Amino acid sequence: MPQYNPYQYTYPSRRNVVYAKNGMACTSVPQGAQAGLEVLKAGGSAVDAAIAMAAAMPLFEPTGNGLGSDAFALVWVEQEKRLYGLNASGVAPAALSAETVMELGFTEMPKEGWIPTMVPGAPAGWAELHRRFGTKPLAELFAPAIFYARQGTPVSVNVARQWARDAARIKKAMEHNPVPHEYWWNSFMKGDGTPYEAGDLFRWEEYARTMEELAETDCESYYRGALMERMVSFSRETGGYFTEDDFRHYRPEWVEPISTDYRGYTVCEIPPNGHGITVLMALNLLKGFEPDPQRESVTTYHRILEAIKLAFADTKTYVADPRYMTTRAEDMLSEAYAARRRALITDRALLPQAGDPSCGGTIYLCTADGEGNMVSWIQSTYTTFGAGVAVPGTGISFQNRGANFSLDPSSDNCLAGGKKSYHTIIPGFLMKDRDAVGPFGVMGAFMQPQGHVQVLVNTIDYHMNPQQALDAPRMQWIGGRHIQLEQEVLPEIAKALAAMGHEVEIISDRIDMGRGQIIWRTDSGLLIGGTEPRCDGAIAAW
Repeated sequence: MPQYNPYQYTYPSRRNVVYAKNGMACTSVPQGAQAGLEVLKAGGSAVDAAIAMAAAMPLFEPTGNGLGSDAFALVWVEQEKRLYGLNASGVAPAALSAETVMELGFTEMPKEGWIPTMVPGAPAGWAELHRRFGTKPLAELFAPAIFYARQGTPVSVNVARQWARDAARIKKAMEHNPVPHEYWWNSFMKGDGTPYEAGDLFRWEEYARTMEELAETDCESYYRGALMERMVSFSRETGGYFTEDDFRHYRPEWVEPISTDYRGYTVCEIPPNGHGITVLMALNLLKGFEPDPQRESVTTYHRILEAIKLAFADTKTYVADPRYMTTRAEDMLSEAYAARRRALITDRALLPQAGDPSCGGTIYLCTADGEGNMVSWIQSTYTTFGAGVAVPGTGISFQNRGANFSLDPSSDNCLAGGKKSYHTIIPGFLMKDRDAVGPFGVMGAFMQPQGHVQVLVNTIDYHMNPQQALDAPRMQWIGGRHIQLEQEVLPEIAKALAAMGHEVEIISDRIDMGRGQIIWRTDSGLLIGGTEPRCDGAIAAW
């Protein structure tokens, strides 16, 4: 048999856009996209396909999401010509507070163990989306996940890379405090204690059994039944904070999407507690400039970076559970405020600070069906494998979204029981003249809004097709004046940015520069899709 290295690719390759008429499903792992296509070809809608993909992705990409994830969705219903928003992010246990965490000796929220875990929202989000817009039974939609869990699925290349990297983080946490990490380790490591590698077959019988129980109960078992009781019992036994009421009282929320106009297009995002508003604020700054004729110019890079910095300075200060926000989203998105912030952008790199608006490891998927319906869906455990806590016998591993809480009592985002944290996962949707263009997303923690801005600028300002918009070299603001550039960025641009005061880092590993998917609807009614070259992305088309 030929000998080869599945991690080595010496020669550059290119992907073309994919066209379809009857349906399209895009995500970061080929099997996930195929799961959605199977549903579409069986007569299911874009919503049905999205639910099937979301239910299967914890198996295909357990490094990015799980049965303990949170989720958000933007859903275009063609018959109504309306975009719906769903917030399925969870809440902190009622028994947990900033004071409790600080009394344990922490000065900031940890990323491992029970403290950063929150009531997961994704399963409730699947059920709520299905109740409102689904056309196929959950048992049919969950069937691909159950089948692959029992048969086994090969681990893909980039999932294996993340598996190895994050296993080291959980191992360190387990050495410091074996409980409650030991069961997670036994679930996600091979028998010899090593991470799964590319091409290894990953089977997960307990995941299959839990998916069957969720299908039978419309996911109610997770929040008000046997699964909930197992999670709460394990939490009590191993030092967690969950009670039965934390789960019983949880419900996802339908929310009105927020938007801004960018050069004649309507860019839509989920409102806070997510930070999609960062995208809209940055675009509000950029639309006050005439685009440089060249995308690959120092002017283009500098303006995008400065706009992102200023937007992030505000959102990191003001975004929180909307019930606790003292700053209004509409003030943050006002044209007058954008003009004041835009005036701060010069030819020098800023040290960003928040203004005063009141003056004046994640997976993404998208689907589209032949009837014109579309879904932009994102779900996540946050830092790759999340909290490193798994419940025995269930296939449930918890997210660590609570790590984004502040412990500062003066912050709107200060930890409190029953509260949602600042959230980094954001689905996007593009419209023009009150009609759908399509769903898009770029996953990757704080890279997500930065990826959204860059993909939209590529699409609208530089007229790139979906694949080209995703292929283009990316930049990322890290903090202060520190920026990262992919090695494909022209050397003269990197040099000029450094001369403007940016602290430039050139990176060769592109996996942390965002992983995106796009589906647009063409003027002729066809679908056109692009998928991420920085991961194992795939488009399944019909």
